Amino acid sequence: MKRTIWGFLAAMTIASPVASFAADKPVSIVLTHGAFVDGSGWQAVFNLLTDNGYEVLVVQNPTISLTGDVAATNRVIEAASKPVVLVGHSYGGMVITEAGNNPKVQSLVYLAAFAPDAKESVASLAEQPVPAGESGAPLLPPKDGYLLVDPSKFPTAFAADVDPAITGFMAVAQVPWGLEAVQTPIDKVAWKTKPSHFMVTKKDMMIPPTFQRGFAKRAGSTTVEIDSSHAVMLSHPKEVAAFIESAATAK
Repeated sequence: MKRTIWGFLAAMTIASPVASFAADKPVSIVLTHGAFVDGSGWQAVFNLLTDNGYEVLVVQNPTISLTGDVAATNRVIEAASKPVVLVGHSYGGMVITEAGNNPKVQSLVYLAAFAPDAKESVASLAEQPVPAGESGAPLLPPKDGYLLVDPSKFPTAFAADVDPAITGFMAVAQVPWGLEAVQTPIDKVAWKTKPSHFMVTKKDMMIPPTFQRGFAKRAGSTTVEIDSSHAVMLSHPKEVAAFIESAATAK
């Protein structure tokens, strides 16, 4: 009986989470979250895109290792029924840069994200000095191989334009971020061979906007800027959904 139950659960995990929707668009959209949070932050964007006829799948990254997160993302990409627009928020940009080499991926969307080049890791990118007037993530010292944002500073740093009742909960419900994920460099860079789109969050206090602009320029991304905190999918879900849809329909 135990084996049967787990087999059923595994089948549900692999299946498309939007199989009941009438997805009539020619592409599928895969949403990849970043560090300290999980896939539930995509709910509003998910609803908007599915209402517009897209098959939308959401990755649940363990955020323990980059290799593990790329593998988790590839499993979801393979479950998509159509060519994939692969979306990454924050650290999710590291993940989609590697996972985006999957042949099913047709384009990449970066939201307030890292967009690394080969041999770069989050750790190496974070060694750059933070520009004057901007802020980096207020991380606590590593503990037992993991990182967390200082809970007292999380609401302002991560999502200053989101309801404090939500961000207060997010602060105490953080998913620890593994140092292996932080320190592992990218091997093969998908944005060098596939079109990319980048949404820069101008009020970001986790990944400085100047860094984001540099990533977007280097990747040759189609770029927009928005007055938003780091948690742009929570504070501006309509704008995020519209930006993803513009990438999905780009020629």
